[in-house]
Amino acid sequence: MTWMTARLSAMMFLQFFIWGGWFVTLGTFLSSQLGASGSQIGMAFSTQSWGAIIAPFVIGLIADRFFNAERILAMLHLVGAVLLYQLYRAPDFAAFYPYVLAYMMIYMPTLALVNSVAFRQMRDPALEFSRIRVWGTVGWIVAGVVISFVFAWDSKAAIASGGLRNTFLMAALASLVLGIYSFTLPDTAPLKADTTRTGVKQLLGLDALGLLKDRSYLVFFIASILICIPLAFYYQNANPFLADIGMTNPTAKMAIGQVSEVLFMLLLPLFIHRFGIKIALLMGMLAWALRYVLFAYGNNADLAFMLFTGIALHGICYDFFFVSGQIYTDAKTPERFRSSAQGLITLATYGVGMLIGFWVAGHVSDYYATPAGHQWQSIWLFPAFFSLGVVLVFMFAFRDARRSGVTPAEAA
Repeated sequence: MTWMTARLSAMMFLQFFIWGGWFVTLGTFLSSQLGASGSQIGMAFSTQSWGAIIAPFVIGLIADRFFNAERILAMLHLVGAVLLYQLYRAPDFAAFYPYVLAYMMIYMPTLALVNSVAFRQMRDPALEFSRIRVWGTVGWIVAGVVISFVFAWDSKAAIASGGLRNTFLMAALASLVLGIYSFTLPDTAPLKADTTRTGVKQLLGLDALGLLKDRSYLVFFIASILICIPLAFYYQNANPFLADIGMTNPTAKMAIGQVSEVLFMLLLPLFIHRFGIKIALLMGMLAWALRYVLFAYGNNADLAFMLFTGIALHGICYDFFFVSGQIYTDAKTPERFRSSAQGLITLATYGVGMLIGFWVAGHVSDYYATPAGHQWQSIWLFPAFFSLGVVLVFMFAFRDARRSGVTPAEAA
């Protein structure tokens, strides 16, 4: 590992440690500590989507045009540390919601910024990116282990006494560290713009929308939106589901998914090279359908292996669709618009798709809520069938330009 790779890996570690440090247990915290309904929990999770929707404009207007990406990254995480501390102090959902909305408005753009900083230092992103991005997954795993095994904040007793509130304080401290560290990252100055094109479209970074003129990329973009609707069910319901059926240390056990993500992240470049981008994307989407079927019919007794298998599928679910999509987007985009393009795919996935998904998940969860508890089998079968539908549409609509599916972009 080179010194530059180590620096970028540390950036990714902290970036996802912060997110995994509070987001996984958010649904459990809101329902147990703040008495939130399924729809309110959906509202809280959907703040991620609102942040993702504005991300392309923040990145397109600032990072690609005027200021160094690493400096913007630093400032956003320093402000984020303050907002996370306010979430730690919030006494009820009414006080909690404005702060979580503000926080996700500034956190989501940082996902595109860390990608931009990393990609700018690479000669072969398709080969190198997964080796750096995998440390983000390690950060998410460590956050789960700390919550479950170091502090046991997700034990039944700790949940009842409000222990999950401490996850926000932990994330605030990590955000402060990353904010300071980001000032030491390599200079990622804006690339020189085409002086013959200075309209509003270029100023706002909307040139990346030109990617949608490519049929294959348009199909990928639409599929990214659609597959994030069932994805929202996992983020919103998995931790409360596992805690509800009596699984001990659910947060750490969910980290099995991130261990799987690490392994498949390392295999991803070889898989894309051997089978192409379309097969990789299809594998990712199909894994979502299978995972939800396993959740629907598994239990915490003799069929517990189905739950663990569903969790372990996260590596294929995430890497083979979302990381492949980031690589595909980078390869299809002219260099000076790559920050905008990464923001655009963030818009499609964590923005529009999951905004719809969290709304749907909240209402489906409330619909199948009874005085005796949730009807989890019905809740999980909904995203299972939806995922399968997206797989079938993508299978017939997407076409590779080449076997690899990641041909360099033409200059705009």
